[in-house]
Amino acid sequence: MRKSIYAYAMMLALPVIVLMTSCEPRGLTAEDVILSEESQLAEMLDAENPEGYKIYNINDLLDTFMTEPGNFMSDSSRYRTRSYYNGLYLFSIDTFPKGGPGIYIRARVATDDYGGNFYKSMVLQQVNDWSQEGYPEIDQQCLRVSLDMGSAGGMFHQGQEMIIRCNGLAIGRYANQPQLCIPTNNNNIYAGSAEEKTGWAPGRITSGQFRNAAHMIGMPDVSKLVYDDISMVVLTANYIKKYSNVVAARKADGRLIRIRDVHFNGKYDEMNSGPTPCNHYKADSTDLGNPETDKNACTFGPTTGNVGYPQSRFVADKTNKYQVLISTSEYARYAYYYLPAEKYVGSITGVLGYYMDNGNYAPDGGEWSITPCSMADILPECQAEGADPRWEPVEWKLGVPQPEDE
Repeated sequence: MRKSIYAYAMMLALPVIVLMTSCEPRGLTAEDVILSEESQLAEMLDAENPEGYKIYNINDLLDTFMTEPGNFMSDSSRYRTRSYYNGLYLFSIDTFPKGGPGIYIRARVATDDYGGNFYKSMVLQQVNDWSQEGYPEIDQQCLRVSLDMGSAGGMFHQGQEMIIRCNGLAIGRYANQPQLCIPTNNNNIYAGSAEEKTGWAPGRITSGQFRNAAHMIGMPDVSKLVYDDISMVVLTANYIKKYSNVVAARKADGRLIRIRDVHFNGKYDEMNSGPTPCNHYKADSTDLGNPETDKNACTFGPTTGNVGYPQSRFVADKTNKYQVLISTSEYARYAYYYLPAEKYVGSITGVLGYYMDNGNYAPDGGEWSITPCSMADILPECQAEGADPRWEPVEWKLGVPQPEDE
């Protein structure tokens, strides 16, 4: 009798054991999150968009959906009080419709946030027209994405191709930089000139929103990224001049640039004074040249007093006639490293930016800068083994004077 009861109990338990085993969670594979074939992409797009869809070139997306005043609100005070310049809005928000046909862009991640210089943001690059094979000219189209996602590069690696559904998001300008975003209201009373910075502005897309909107295509391939490889003379005299006005600059912002044969001249951009020598740290004072307290220290990204704007330092060509700013976040991993001395000459790779956040002043050329992803993008030839002279980056340390040749 006992054997019969035992056998019966085991018969009842067996399906439960099988069921529990079959429900055991498994790890994600590449196939779960990456569309490896164009046919998979087409199937996903058809299933996601019963009313149809369109994949836009980045520039076409801006021309179609980004208006001058924006569509987010109706009263004239909707954006920051200093966002208006000569009939143009440096800050704006245009919302995409939530429903209806799908609105997409297809591009490749151009930046890496490991170095801390693109914290909670990325730049997407599209080269030519994706719908035209063999398009004859290489012409970058780039767009910033504002993300409320720490270490986004851990999932969306540099070189990763993606397709993003824009419905329900927004396209806006922050300091005249176009970006994919969501609306946010800023009333930070602790910000510098807070009374000028309150109001609506482009904000960060939440992690959940972006994960739902973005689909990865294939594996990351940094070799597919395209850089405008130019000299400082071409950059300043031709390239930047071509996009010198506020509207044209929106199409140049975000492009990948490599400038060659440049050196740091140890200067920063002082408002109303132009290039001004940085302060060297002598260790006989805890303030002058100390990047923790001196915003003009001779390092890449000294303190801003928690205001949070990027710090900038000049690089110049061999004649010292042409120069441009290199932008670094004070939160970058290399922010407190000393600037290389003028004797170190090489290339710098980064994202070209046009940042104009105050419509009370006319642009003077200081709006342009190049933002590297990491230290590896700064004079790599001088850091290489066998370089003569070889630059070995030195980080600031309290009580230790700045090396003389730095």
